[in-house]
Amino acid sequence: MTRRVLVAGIGNIFLGDDGFGVEVANRLAGRPMPDGVQVVDFGIRGVHLSYELLDGYDVLILIDALPMSEPPGTLAVIEPAPIAAPDEGDDAAPVIDAHSMNPGVVLGMLAGLGGAVEKIYVVGCEPASLDEGIGLSQVVADCVDGAVEMCCGLIADIFEPTAKEIRG
Repeated sequence: MTRRVLVAGIGNIFLGDDGFGVEVANRLAGRPMPDGVQVVDFGIRGVHLSYELLDGYDVLILIDALPMSEPPGTLAVIEPAPIAAPDEGDDAAPVIDAHSMNPGVVLGMLAGLGGAVEKIYVVGCEPASLDEGIGLSQVVADCVDGAVEMCCGLIADIFEPTAKEIRG
C-alpha cells in the first residue's frame, strides 16, 4: 500500500519572509514526486489544510518561516509532538481565523474533527524580516533550494524500503 504524504507550504506572501513555505512548495511542485505525494501551497488557508488532512494522510510535511532564535536563513527539520483530540465534553475549541495560519491550531482542529496524521515534520527557516511587503529577503531566498532538497530527502526517507521488506 502506498503511503500518503502531504507537503504543505504555508505562510503569508505579503509579510516578507513569511512567504518562505509558499516559495518552497511552488518549487517542489515542479519536481517529479513518488505516487502518494501531494505538494500544495496552502498559504494562509489553515481551515483548508485541516480539511485536506481529513482525506487520510500518513505523513505531513509543513514548510514555514520558523522563528527559532537562530541567524536568519537557518534551516531546520523539527518533529513536533502529536496533538491529541480534545476530551468529550471539552468546550475549548481551537480558535480559527480563516485569514491566518497557525500550524498548532490547524492540527488541533484536525484532532478535534477526529483526524490524525501518523508523522509530522516541519521544515523551517529562520526569517530575516516579517514586515509588510512581497518577496523574500536575500538571505532567506538563498535558502529555498536547500529547503527543497531537505523536503526531497524526507520524502525519500519515507518511501525507502526497510531491510525487512527487502529480505522478504
